[in-house]
Amino acid sequence: MARINYSIKGDPEITSKAMGSELHISPKKSREICHKIKGMKVAEARKFLEDVIILKQAVPFKRHHEGTGHRKGPMAAGRYPVNASKEILKVLKNAESNAEYKGLEPANMYIMHAVIQRGRVIHGFMPRARGRASPKDTETVNIEMILSEVR
Repeated sequence: MARINYSIKGDPEITSKAMGSELHISPKKSREICHKIKGMKVAEARKFLEDVIILKQAVPFKRHHEGTGHRKGPMAAGRYPVNASKEILKVLKNAESNAEYKGLEPANMYIMHAVIQRGRVIHGFMPRARGRASPKDTETVNIEMILSEVR
């Protein structure tokens, strides 16, 4: 696995970083979640992700949403990506812990940068009838998150 660097640099005095590498979640759903939580306060983002996991709050889909049903609230198309929300919540908690370790106050922090990058594709095959096989590939995602203190 190649070493992945952060795409932006933040001031180390007021920021904390966390990254999840090669997570087995959907890149499309992860992109929509990161787009939604970017700019939120940490507590607000954590509550949002927990509500998505218990199917109480939907994530609005801005791209790739043809055939997606409408959801309650001020959105049109939305879904409940539970597995992606769980993984992004883990990365958020990790960034929060890193902030505490650095001596920053997590209650005063917001998500400055949350982005996904496609990871490697794990190739696999599914056996079919008469000796044939179909490809069954697993996509992976790299998530980077940077929290910044409000000053």
